Amino acid sequence: MKKKERHRLLQELIQDNVIEKQEDFVRILEERGIVVTQATISRDIKELHLVKVPSQTGGYRYSMPPDAQYDTSKKLERLVKDAFVSIDMQDYFLVLKTIPGNAYALGSLIDSSSFEGVFGTICGDDTVLIICKSAEAATRIKDHFLHLL
Repeated sequence: MKKKERHRLLQELIQDNVIEKQEDFVRILEERGIVVTQATISRDIKELHLVKVPSQTGGYRYSMPPDAQYDTSKKLERLVKDAFVSIDMQDYFLVLKTIPGNAYALGSLIDSSSFEGVFGTICGDDTVLIICKSAEAATRIKDHFLHLL
């Protein structure tokens, strides 16, 4: 697995899971069939500038630094304003159309942002398929994109 892909996956993991130790990253990745060492995870944490924040269990968990979360949301807002064409919803799925050449960047920002209820994205040249965890999440995310315009 390439470093960039691993970094993106680590960002997704901390959004979807409570990760308290580096070993938690290693274990979850191994469960997904990805072999990685604790030393590699340690370097990735430094490169991503991950921080530890209080968790609901009283311990600490890994999180993206607040400024990185802000940058992602601002980039997403700017790209939606610049490249958005349309959005349609069917059950758990959203199809977001963009100006050609912008879908992959938009999908990557969606994947790395903190959208609650996003299962994943599939991108083409001008289309982002957003797979949501529920129809309610799809409605909420669709409304969010329309609000950004």
